[in-house]
Parts: sequence; C-alpha cells; structure tokens
Amino acid sequence: MASIFTRIINGEIPCYKIAESESCFAFLDINPLAKGHTLVIPKKEVDYLFDVEDELYLDLMSFAKRVAKAVEHVVPCERIGVTVIGLEVPHAHVHLIPINRISDMNFARPKLQFGQDEFEQLAAEIAANFH
Repeated sequence: MASIFTRIINGEIPCYKIAESESCFAFLDINPLAKGHTLVIPKKEVDYLFDVEDELYLDLMSFAKRVAKAVEHVVPCERIGVTVIGLEVPHAHVHLIPINRISDMNFARPKLQFGQDEFEQLAAEIAANFH
C-alpha cells in the first residue's frame, strides 16, 4: 500500500504544495510547529532516509536547501531548522521549520492551527520565492 506521502504526490490527497522537481516534492505540514513548517520528500517511496540511493539523497538535500531559502524569505526567523525523525510515516522526509530558538524544534509542543486560506496563501508566497 502506498504511503500517505505517495498518495499526496499522486494527487489522491490534497496538499499545500510548495515546489516539485523530477525527483522531489515539498508541501506545508498541516500540523506545523511553526508558520512555514514544510515537508520535503523524495518522490520515490523509500522508508528510511539513509536507505535512499546516493544520487536521490543529494537531489533531496539540494532541493530542500532551495525550499528552505524560499521559506526563509517569506517567514521571519533566525534560521530554518532541519530535522529527520522518520517514525511517523514510512516514507523518507525532511522537516524544514522556521526557528528562533532550539525549543522551536520540540515536536512535543502543541501544533499550530491555520485555516485553509492561510495555508493556501502561505504556500503560494513560498512557491513564488522558490528558485
């Protein structure tokens, strides 16, 4: 069975898309720790990040860097934090989280709530800054 992320890539489940390349896909996390919290995934379904073949891994990280720059341009923050946990969905993914302090990366914190219009506007602004 396809992972939820594969179903998002295939358009079976809607998302707030930021960017897409031949091998990677980025979209807003719908349970964000911060405004602009974005997930970056390889299109190829691989469960564990360190099982991703080298060329795709490099593409993923390069793509994530470009997405992070776009998020940083739109969302005021000190940095874009990067984390890979990989337990919640069996599809490799990178979290890009706008942060101002280390505690902003604590996944035990309550998640933020945004309306559909807010998500759509934010995704469009970040996508417009993706190069």
